[in-house]
Amino acid sequence: MAKAYDPRMHTAEHILNAVMDRTFGCGRCFSAHIEKKKSKCDYHMSHAVSETDIRNVQDAVNDVIRSDLPVTEEGLSKEQADEQYQLDKLPSDAGGTVRIIQIGDVDACPCIGPHVVSTGTIGTFRITSHTFKDGVLRIRYKLSAPNTAG
Repeated sequence: MAKAYDPRMHTAEHILNAVMDRTFGCGRCFSAHIEKKKSKCDYHMSHAVSETDIRNVQDAVNDVIRSDLPVTEEGLSKEQADEQYQLDKLPSDAGGTVRIIQIGDVDACPCIGPHVVSTGTIGTFRITSHTFKDGVLRIRYKLSAPNTAG
């Protein structure tokens, strides 16, 4: 049974993954624990990152959020999806159609979880802590409530 992810946190995870891969070439997180109040993602890294690197990642994620990009989905055949995406996390009993979540031009990947309809509804992303041990960078983060003033 799929875990009940919070749509804001889950979409923020997608954006964090895109920023981390673009910045460090580390790929998407290999492990994640996504909760409504706080979440964490683990990345394989060859080295620790600096506080400046962490601030830059946080700023880049918030830039995407503030861009208010649309979050859309499309269905691809398993064969089409296999040509474009890594499907190693896809359950063996998955059907013939793979759901692809697209966040503007920032990220696209197979996913079964719930997401927001636009990044502007996520709120402010804040990295609360990070650790590096045995080639694994763990990033812990929280979200503030979205700004509803307008």
